[in-house]
Formats: sequence, C-alpha cells, structure tokens
Amino acid sequence: MNTRFDGKVVLITGATSGVGAAVARRIVAEGGAVVLGARGKQAGDRMVEELRSMGGRALFVPTDVTVEADVARLTAAAVTEFGRLDAAFNNAGAVNAFGPVQDIDDAGWRAELELNLTAVYHGLRQQVPALAAGGGGAILNNASNLGVVGMAQVAPYVAAKHGVVGLTRAVALEAAELSIRVNALVSGAVDTPAFRSSMGATPEGEAAIAAQHPLGRIARPEEIAGFCAYLLSDEAGFVTGAALAIDGGFTAR
Repeated sequence: MNTRFDGKVVLITGATSGVGAAVARRIVAEGGAVVLGARGKQAGDRMVEELRSMGGRALFVPTDVTVEADVARLTAAAVTEFGRLDAAFNNAGAVNAFGPVQDIDDAGWRAELELNLTAVYHGLRQQVPALAAGGGGAILNNASNLGVVGMAQVAPYVAAKHGVVGLTRAVALEAAELSIRVNALVSGAVDTPAFRSSMGATPEGEAAIAAQHPLGRIARPEEIAGFCAYLLSDEAGFVTGAALAIDGGFTAR
C-alpha cells in the first residue's frame, strides 16, 4: 500500500461509518494518523479500536458538527495529540427534510442548512488556521452530486450542498496564499448504512437509484475513499477550488 500519509495527520467528520470510516481506514493503511469526529461515542471508540488494530494512530472526539465549540475542540485535539494537522475531510451530513418545498417548515429548513452547510463553515473556520500553522495542507468538503444538480423533494439539502460548493471555491481562493488547497467532493450514491436504511432499504429502491447512474450501480465506500485520499494527499498538489465528481456518470447527463 502507498505510504503517502506517513507523518501526516488527517481530521475526518462523520467518521464512524460509511464513507468517513472508509477514508479513515485508507489513511491509516497509508501510514497516516486520523482524528475522528462524530456524535456517537460507542461507535467512535469501536472505530478507534479497529484502526489501532491495523497498527494505526487514531483518536476519537465526540463531535456535533453543528456546534462550533465541538468542532474547535476536535481540531485542537488533533494538534494536541499529534502535534499538527495536515488535512481535513468535512464529511458529516444527511438528508432529513423530505417533501415539496411548501411542506417544509422553517425549523426543517434551518436544521438542514445547519448540518450540511453551516457545519462545513465551522470546520473551515477552525481548520484553515490549524493547517496554516503547519505550513499548509488540504481540505475536502463533501458536497455530494446534489451540490451541482437539482433534485425534487429535497430542496433544503440541495440548497445546502450547492452552498458547500460555493463556500469551497471562495475559501480556496482565500487560503491559496497559505498553501492550503480546498476542494469539494461530488459523489453519487454509495453503499453505506445510511443508504441501506433509506433509499436502498428495498431492492426496488436500490435498483431505482442505481438506474440513475449511467454505470448502472452505486459506489462502494472504498472507491470513494481512494479518490478522497488522493485529493487529501500531496499528489493532488495543484488541485484546488474544484468540485470533483466520482458519481458513476450521474452529473454527466
């Protein structure tokens, strides 16, 4: 396995399952240390135990990404525990408000933006100074494919993820002089626990989602993790301010 993360410290939110967990495993397998943020302490402790059993260095910090004090504590823990921060993957997010826009109340709208957009803002506010203190690094924000296309019945989520793309591009311009790269991940449907409990809960639902992707299937978390690891590594040193698709052709239509 590549050792491009030797000596590197990577922060990951939404890190205890799905894509976040797959990225954590990939970073550790390539020699990096990981600092994991998520709400569930038991799941976080299990993830740390797994990563350490692989020979990796890992730390879990209970984190609600909608609370900036939590995000600040997570970022500070990376520097305190491992001495530096080299990269961050702002991955946490979810679709909670479903239905036509006229049926979504103000609380639902605000909650969706808090989790999927404001949380990324909290991360960037904390991560940019920490990365700059170490001489630079990389940030990847999970915008999903709905950061660049529309979809009915999930308007608040679409609005939030489009906001993530714009926020990514603006901060990429601000942080370039600090040797910090900032990109947005545009991913299609992925076979995660969240997918299996929602859209992919039935064979019919999974088939319907798979059919929306020209490759005719959904992604494996490990496929997304490999792409994320590249973007967080020095190999992608000339990539910044971009919204990059790994979506089975979903956004090519």
